Amino acid sequence: MLTFSDVTKEYNGKFAIQDISFKINEGEFVFLVGHSGSGKSTIVKLIIKEEDPTDGAIHFAGYDIGKLKSKALPHLRREIGVVFQDFKLLPKRTAFENVAFAMEVANYSNREIKKSVDYILDLVGLASKSHHFPHQLSGGERQRVAIARAMVNNPHILVADEPTGNLDPNVSWDIIQLLNKINSWGTTVLMATHASDVVDSMQKRVIVLDSGKLVRDSQGGYSE
Repeated sequence: MLTFSDVTKEYNGKFAIQDISFKINEGEFVFLVGHSGSGKSTIVKLIIKEEDPTDGAIHFAGYDIGKLKSKALPHLRREIGVVFQDFKLLPKRTAFENVAFAMEVANYSNREIKKSVDYILDLVGLASKSHHFPHQLSGGERQRVAIARAMVNNPHILVADEPTGNLDPNVSWDIIQLLNKINSWGTTVLMATHASDVVDSMQKRVIVLDSGKLVRDSQGGYSE
């Protein structure tokens, strides 16, 4: 489904990542781990084509991401749901409107939008707060809205970049369990994190980065 082949990204003569190769299969749950500056966010940016590789190739669901033209980006990004640490919600839109926005830009009808948004908000446990604005929601609830927005177009893969970084431990665990549930429904999940306790508790596949290089790819916890 997603393949990195000898991918390097260089900024001003310095390597953010170097010669990275891995393959994520459909239906997997994979943790991408490493300390700050190890290259995790660079990989996320490359997957969504916010950045292009300096060298190597990235393939996803039939796309050669590095060679995609700008007009094809909306199609790619409908196949990839992305969740960020800082939520990136529109402050003057309700939970419903934030999720609906992802469908509006894809030109769905109002009827399709209402049906899908109501359904996905119910799945993430926020049906009763659909008309709340972000400032009226807790951090965990805002992240659930962000996850709902990422999932509403039924993407092939959900990419979560430090989704629990701004949350307390109990709320973080709730978000991890929600991502695990989404994975159990068949969606591939790639989660970038430095939270070793979360990774150890889940015992999923772990790709470990250090200073821009892939140093381990195995099943099990971060500390193994």
